[in-house]
Amino acid sequence: MEAEQQIKAKGKGKSKGKGKGKEVEKEEAAEKGEKERKAAETKSSRAGLQFPVGRISRYLKKGRYGSRIGVGAAVYMAAVLEYLAAEVLELAGNAAADNKKRRITPRHLMLAVQSDEELQNLMSDVTFPSCGVVPHIPLPLFPKKSNQSNSFNQP
Repeated sequence: MEAEQQIKAKGKGKSKGKGKGKEVEKEEAAEKGEKERKAAETKSSRAGLQFPVGRISRYLKKGRYGSRIGVGAAVYMAAVLEYLAAEVLELAGNAAADNKKRRITPRHLMLAVQSDEELQNLMSDVTFPSCGVVPHIPLPLFPKKSNQSNSFNQP
């Protein structure tokens, strides 16, 4: 038991890193009277988002969209972009499942956007290259239904 502790203290335990290990470093820091550093928290994790808030903030500042960019602007924009991405991906996944495919292709994205009215208005000027067209047959081209159920004359 003591031999294992000596090995861990030397930094040659199960971990393959070159450092002493976090536990040993924490003990040494506590002995010296230093405070423990808390882990860095990203702006995205604070906002509860997956999209990068810091990067969007940097792009907003670099793009010269305004003389001053507020802190909440990047968070709001990241949230909107994340929502739109999730919405399109959900609809595209449904379109892929309808076609019995497991992988989302550009055609599935196009079908998803064209099937949703609000997304279609948002992306009205977008062209999806090499995706084909939305399948649609106008009603006048369908054969007309006859009134008789059977065409044979029955007595």
